Amino acid sequence: MTPGDLPPTEGRKDGVRAPVGFEEPTRLLVFDDVLASLSNPDAYDVDLLRRAWEFADKHHEGQVRRSGVPYVQHLLAVARILAELRLDTVTLVAGLLHDVVEDTEVSPEDLRHEFGDHVAAVVDGVTKISGFQFETPTEHQAENWRKMLLAIAQDLRVILIKLADRLHNMRTLSSLPEEKQARIARETLEIYAPLAHRFGIAAVKWELEDLALKYTQPEAYRELVSKVAHRRDEREEFLNRLIEPLQEQLVRQGIKGEISGRAKHFYSIYKKMKTREKTFEDIYDLIAIRVIVPRTRDCYETLGTIHSLWTPVPERIKDYIASPKSNHYRSLHTTVIGPDHTWVEFQIRTPEMHGEAEYGIAAHWAYKEGKTNLTELIGTFPWLGELVKEQADQNAEEFLDLLRSDLFQGEVFVFTPKGEIKVLPRNATPIDFAYGIHTEVGNHCVGARVNGRIVPLRYRLENADTVEIITSPMGRPSQDWLNVVASAGARSKVRRYFRLEQAQHSVSLGKEMLEREAKRHHVKLESLKAADLKLFGFDSAERLYVSIGQGDLSAHHVIRKLFPDAEKKKEPSGLRRILTFTRRKEGGVRVQGLSNVMVRFAHCCQPLPGESIIGVITRGRGISVHRGDCPNALPPVVELERRVAVDWDVAHENAFRVHLSVEGENRRGLLADVSAAITSLDTNILSATMESDGHRAVGKFVVEVGDLADLRRVIRVVEKLKGVDNVIREEFRGE
Repeated sequence: MTPGDLPPTEGRKDGVRAPVGFEEPTRLLVFDDVLASLSNPDAYDVDLLRRAWEFADKHHEGQVRRSGVPYVQHLLAVARILAELRLDTVTLVAGLLHDVVEDTEVSPEDLRHEFGDHVAAVVDGVTKISGFQFETPTEHQAENWRKMLLAIAQDLRVILIKLADRLHNMRTLSSLPEEKQARIARETLEIYAPLAHRFGIAAVKWELEDLALKYTQPEAYRELVSKVAHRRDEREEFLNRLIEPLQEQLVRQGIKGEISGRAKHFYSIYKKMKTREKTFEDIYDLIAIRVIVPRTRDCYETLGTIHSLWTPVPERIKDYIASPKSNHYRSLHTTVIGPDHTWVEFQIRTPEMHGEAEYGIAAHWAYKEGKTNLTELIGTFPWLGELVKEQADQNAEEFLDLLRSDLFQGEVFVFTPKGEIKVLPRNATPIDFAYGIHTEVGNHCVGARVNGRIVPLRYRLENADTVEIITSPMGRPSQDWLNVVASAGARSKVRRYFRLEQAQHSVSLGKEMLEREAKRHHVKLESLKAADLKLFGFDSAERLYVSIGQGDLSAHHVIRKLFPDAEKKKEPSGLRRILTFTRRKEGGVRVQGLSNVMVRFAHCCQPLPGESIIGVITRGRGISVHRGDCPNALPPVVELERRVAVDWDVAHENAFRVHLSVEGENRRGLLADVSAAITSLDTNILSATMESDGHRAVGKFVVEVGDLADLRRVIRVVEKLKGVDNVIREEFRGE
């Protein structure tokens, strides 16, 4: 493999890439290598850098990496990567010192005394996130993500040092056991490469992805390296056939353009092969040409010149100058059908845009403008601010869902009717757009027009769509929206709407449950004091009521703790009653003592009048009624305190849904005969299907019966039919 086969940043003094496919050079680094990487040494406090290096060298003395190389070599490599990214003195100093608190006896106070508050704060941020494990149970994984995002939001230099640290670790990964190599490579691909992308640091992202591929898919990686190298001469000849005529045209137009070509990165090629289910030979757009011109207007003139030389592919013309990506990436992209009918991508940008594309936040460093507080950082990268704001109101599963959709997805650019651009996740819907405008617009959204045409709310928006939201005061979110929206922000706001709605119901339900329990214990429950609430970890009575109403805390437990000497009223049966119920007529269940209680029949066991039943207090869904022997209502699945006594109280007109499975001989007319037998008993059939595998047939029926006796009559009459072997009531299918 030769430098001609490497992406353009490889082999360059101002790039951060080591040659992909090779390990870090074995020559030991010295501090002068860091100084040599500085693009403008006069802009740095070299004395401070040297002092930081001497401090790190002293305190890490005797420490070695698994490869046997002195540990300080890692610190020098990290500092050199940061220097190549053209970062400031504080970042380089923190890079040299980033492990000194974690791996030596140096304290944060020592660091603050020696190097000041800024350096100590950055090192502290890096130290906090260094030990995070992302292949952990959901709760721990989400908590680690929360801490990382908060550390990044406090000071963006934290993630830059962490990315440089991860990049050097990936370059030297071969010294670790294979199992650890694979774990670190997966984490790099899933966590750090997407972060590098979101901060616009393409030079780091590409290498992280390629090196991760090397260790997660070693055979595929070796094959790609070999094939790309094998086609080097052919590719160079092809690139010359594109570059030469374009260069001639630009000279005629008086545009000084720097043109370079390359094969796309290995991971990019691998993804195309997997996504399109193609072989390497079948991937047609392996070539990319970059054109760097002096001014923005030259970019558009160059685009026209390219289209005059070769046929463009219309749907692949993208203007990221007029509509930059959320990571500030700006460039013109176009794909043309070049010589030999080969697809070729051109990227056209100015030197400033190119610097931003390669180095991201480092190219327009916020600290040069004095932007050091959280508010201004959020303004620079709105997506980071949204994640920080949303994380506080999410449980672990919701927060990881938010990360997957908002951090790791692609983007779509759409317009408001006034021409304002909105950036949404790929596969976004009008609902996402509505919530992107304002929460109340989303909550009252009832329809949408896209490009002047009414579309369903589940319509998937495409680039350049113009979206208009139709609202109504009577509109409200639907639970189905949670399965439709693509942005975690919209999903979070829909969930919040239903949480608030449910909380209001839970407050009244919990209060009533607590009052009933107090009455059963012959105690008078007056207004709850702060000391009472503190016993249960709450700061308001409303939160206590919500917890009781949602089933997180039992009213029995609260009363017994508030009134330990209270006399409990004797129960009429042996079952430990946590609640007694009043009748809820429409449900057919007697619930003594409480009104307006939500009651639903469990889908898992489908209880019928005539069978023993038990109630289970659910989280926010009222009382779920199960058969008495249903596994989903028995300990240890359900705690005793959540089980409640319920009784049937059915009227003649009540009907209950039951699923039946009918097995038998595959004969003509079987479905019709079964249906006729069921309806002969005045039993309603809600659905009926019949499938066969040749000699056998299985029918699925959903019927409505009044009680257990009705069901038994239905089963008996169907079992008597010719060819029917078995009739089974389907049950215990999961709650």
